[in-house]
Amino acid sequence: MSTTQVADLQSTALPTDFEADLTEKQRRILAYLREQVDNQTYFKSRLIADELGMSAKEVGTNMPPLVESEVDLTIEKWGYSSGTTWMVTA
Repeated sequence: MSTTQVADLQSTALPTDFEADLTEKQRRILAYLREQVDNQTYFKSRLIADELGMSAKEVGTNMPPLVESEVDLTIEKWGYSSGTTWMVTA
């Protein structure tokens, strides 16, 4: 394995300092958003919850630390009609 390949593996496998401070639920939500951000921009808390086996309330409670964080995504609370919607961009 080349040095570049090892560096690539380490950068994807190791959390950043901030991510180390996230709860397990927050890391799961962040991982889900990273996987899906190329396919969609708007996410409803209810639909994230369904995908991750959480309640919409759990998602809503765990999103603010991600919104305020220095992660590689921009996350913004977008709408409230029929549940909270989040705008996520890479």
